[in-house]
Amino acid sequence: MWELVKAGGWLMTPIVVCSILALVIIIERSHTLQFNKVAPSRLREQLITRLRENGDIGRTQLMNVKEKTPLGDILATGLLYRQYGLDSMTMHMQNRASVQVHQLEKNINMLGTIGAIAPLLGLLGTVLGIISSFLAITDGAMQDPTMLAAGVSQALITTAAGMIVAIPALVAYRYFQRRIIDINAQFETQAGLMIQELYDYHLLENTSATGLNVPAHRAPSADVVDHEYAVDGLSSNNGVAVTS
Repeated sequence: MWELVKAGGWLMTPIVVCSILALVIIIERSHTLQFNKVAPSRLREQLITRLRENGDIGRTQLMNVKEKTPLGDILATGLLYRQYGLDSMTMHMQNRASVQVHQLEKNINMLGTIGAIAPLLGLLGTVLGIISSFLAITDGAMQDPTMLAAGVSQALITTAAGMIVAIPALVAYRYFQRRIIDINAQFETQAGLMIQELYDYHLLENTSATGLNVPAHRAPSADVVDHEYAVDGLSSNNGVAVTS
């Protein structure tokens, strides 16, 4: 293996570095982007059950849930802000979801970059190898075939090495992209189900049955206004009658 790397020339160094980076990222993201670690299946049910039984969940408990998993961060944030109404709760959950998705995408673009530049590095090695072969011909390589073979071998080795690094990197890049899309969809589903269950069990504060904020002071309806005018008119008529 080391002999092949040496035969590929100096361009094999960046290709080997790209391969090491790609391997580290693939292992790290494979460990991180597991569904049971990112979005536990029964977390929402446990929070709703505890909320129904106790009427509320302590801030300390919610902070512990926030720190354990990305989905826990989103759901616990919503419960922390549910006292301020549905709009505030939804806005904070969306903000935390954006932050968590950004964290899940960490180093994913690096895989795409490696998958793009590794073949280019191999192609550059191919071009340089062919150039060295033609230079060897002009220097009398027809009498010494080993000089011609060195340039050809460099061209073939760098091309193969670039493809060997690029193909797994691109496959992993597409796979992790799809996994993050699925996780994001799971975030949206769990958050929506939690809001629906809060409605169903009447656990939302400062909201009416339809989910709208109940105003502190409501303007009187037309019937009430007419009734008040009627009462005022009656009192006025009575006063006039008494005076006359």
